[in-house]
Amino acid sequence: MTASKKLRAVLFICGTALLGVQILDRVPPLRMFSPVSSAEARVGRPLTPVSAAGVARRTVRRCAAGVYYC
Repeated sequence: MTASKKLRAVLFICGTALLGVQILDRVPPLRMFSPVSSAEARVGRPLTPVSAAGVARRTVRRCAAGVYYC
């Protein structure tokens, strides 16, 4: 196989892959067939990891357990 044929094959494969990605990007997701439901954690609720109440609760618990020197 000559270098020009290899180059053509690589360009064809790359072009096909790019076209496939572009086509799949426009297809709507099939979420209704997914066996796993989406997790819906809302930031700001007291038990979410990034909320101020959740951070304060963990800090107090770790200080009381002696993990940190508070």
